Amino acid sequence: MTGRLPTTVIATALLRRVNDSGGSGMVLAKGTQDGSMLVVAIDRGGSPKLLERGFGEGGRAILIDSTPTEDLDGYWRRRRARDPDLWVIEVDIAGAERFAAEVMLDD
Repeated sequence: MTGRLPTTVIATALLRRVNDSGGSGMVLAKGTQDGSMLVVAIDRGGSPKLLERGFGEGGRAILIDSTPTEDLDGYWRRRRARDPDLWVIEVDIAGAERFAAEVMLDD
């Protein structure tokens, strides 16, 4: 067993923090309890970024910008078709990437 929280808990925490801070958040696709998670981060109506948790040097958790050059919606839908366990969460708030990092990288 790892010390990592289930994705359901991380998704709920992210949505709650964003909504409590005056932003909006929603689940675009619900995955399994321990599935991976993509976050569509919109900084108050700006261009969306697609973020996900990955690992950098020394195995340290980092936030990876996986934003495709075009058709972000189609990209995450294709990923979801290949991985039905995948969660897709959209957040729209000032500092969206910061909110995602604070919740997803808290190890």
